[in-house]
Amino acid sequence: MIKNIALVEQHVALGAKMVPFAGFNMPVQYSGINDEHETVRKGVGVFDVSHMGEFILKGDKAMDLIQKISSNDVSKLYDGKIQYAYMPNKTGGIVDDFLTYRIDEQTYLLVVNASNIEKDWNWISQYNDYGVDMKDISDKTSLFAVQGPKASEALQSLTDIALTEMPYYTFKKGTFAGVDNVLVSATGYTGAGGFEIYVANEHAQEVWDAIFQAGEPYGIKPIGLGARDTLRLEMGFCLYGNDIDENTSPFAAGLGWVTKFTSDFVNCKQLQAEKERGVLEKLVAFEMLERGIPRQHYEIMDAEGKKIGQVTSGTQSPTLKKSIGLGYVNKDFAKEGTEIYITIRNQAVKAVIVKPPFVK
Repeated sequence: MIKNIALVEQHVALGAKMVPFAGFNMPVQYSGINDEHETVRKGVGVFDVSHMGEFILKGDKAMDLIQKISSNDVSKLYDGKIQYAYMPNKTGGIVDDFLTYRIDEQTYLLVVNASNIEKDWNWISQYNDYGVDMKDISDKTSLFAVQGPKASEALQSLTDIALTEMPYYTFKKGTFAGVDNVLVSATGYTGAGGFEIYVANEHAQEVWDAIFQAGEPYGIKPIGLGARDTLRLEMGFCLYGNDIDENTSPFAAGLGWVTKFTSDFVNCKQLQAEKERGVLEKLVAFEMLERGIPRQHYEIMDAEGKKIGQVTSGTQSPTLKKSIGLGYVNKDFAKEGTEIYITIRNQAVKAVIVKPPFVK
C-alpha cells in the first residue's frame, strides 16, 4: 500500500506530478526539473521530504547502541551536532546510510532513508541489549528541506535562531513560524546550502505556509524529487539503492572517511581487514565527452571494449549542460582523467573520470 505524506493534498493543489517513491506518494516535479534545479542553485526552494524516517533513541546506553550499529565514532558528537555514517551489515555491505543528531547525552535522533525505515528499525532493534527506549516517529514527523543560497535570508524572519551563524552539520531546537519545539538543521542533499526543518505533522501546513510567505520576496518555489536527484548528483552524493546497497563495499563507495575503528561496531573486524587488503573496484564520477545520457546499470567499458564496471546514477546536469554520472569501475581505471566508454543503446559513448563534485 502506498503511503501519503501529511501535505499530499497541498502538492496536488500546486500541480505537482505525483509518483510512487520508496513506498510513498511523492511530488517529483512542479514547474519542471531544470527550472526547479536552477531555483535551488541560485535562489531558494523547498522540498517536502517527509517520507524520510526518524527514530528517537533514549537512555543511559543510547550512545552505546548507536556505536554498535554505526560505522562512525558517535562519542565525538556534542549536543546540537550531527554526524553522517552508515550501518554495516554482516557480509561487508551497507544496511543504510543515515544521520545521527545528538539532542543531549541520553537522547539521539537517527534519520534514515524512506525505503529502509522498517528494515533499519528491525536491524537496530536486534542489537538493543542496552535497554534503550526506541521510538519510531517517522509517521508523525514532517521534514522540509529549504535549500539554496538565499535560504537563511528567506527563513530568518520566522525564528530567533541565528541561521547564518549555524555551522554545517549542526542543529538547534526552537520556535519556528510560531511553532514550539521545531528542529532546524544546517544540512541538505543539494550542495546549495540551506536548512532542514523537522516539525510534527499537526503543524506541517502552518509551517509550510509560513515558509512560502516569508520566502516570497526571494522567489521561493516548491521543488520535487526530480531536481533533488539532479542536485545531489552534481555534488557526487551517494543515493541508497543506486550507488550503495546491501552488496556494496563501503571502501569501494568512498565511505572510508566515516569508518572509524574506535569501537566494536557490527562487522568491524572484516571491514578492517578489507581496508588493509584494499578494494578491487571504486565508485567514480564521470562526465560524458559525447552525446548520450548514462543510466543506472549501463555497462562501462575500456577502450578495447572490455567491461570494467557499471553505472549506478546518471543524468543530464542542468548546471553544466552535459551528462554526468557515478559508477563502479575496476580500480585500475579509477584515476582522474582516465577515458572510459558507456554502453548506451549498444553504442560505446566516450566519457572521462573526474573528481567530484561536478559543480564546484
